[in-house]
Amino acid sequence: MSDKLSHVSESGEARMVDVSAKSETDRVARATGCIRMQPSTLAAIVNAEVKKGDVLGVARIAGVMAAKRTAELIPLCHPLSLTDIQVDLLPDQALPGVRAEATVRTTGRTGVEMEALTAVTVALLTVYDMAKGMDRAMEISDISLAEKSGGLSGKYTRLDGTSSAAYRVSSTTK
Repeated sequence: MSDKLSHVSESGEARMVDVSAKSETDRVARATGCIRMQPSTLAAIVNAEVKKGDVLGVARIAGVMAAKRTAELIPLCHPLSLTDIQVDLLPDQALPGVRAEATVRTTGRTGVEMEALTAVTVALLTVYDMAKGMDRAMEISDISLAEKSGGLSGKYTRLDGTSSAAYRVSSTTK
């Protein structure tokens, strides 16, 4: 690890990192998160009884749209040509609530971790927005990077879902 910050210029100003010298590699990132709610709210979502419409369908599309616009939302992110975005929203009676997972792919010089994290976050915010009339106490949590591959840093896999400090990094690159 370098002790120099990559997004700070020599004069201390924030800057976008120049990735033009990096090789293009296949890159994939998967992020996860969840929203907890009252059991009755989850039942209304599952049974399509929410007045605003198909909560999970709209949230899925919102997640895809968010991944595509990440560079407009996060100031120093590079705009990327994404090759695939998958957003899955699964009702979970044990929470109770909805678990979100986003997988984003590209072939490029920089990773897609921020796009996957943004997709999960916006998908869960959309669930909140559409169901808040029934349950304002919903809680979005546990948003984190589950895994990523590609680039010089190789593969990263979070070992458990409880802590971002529990992880494994492999130095193998694609």
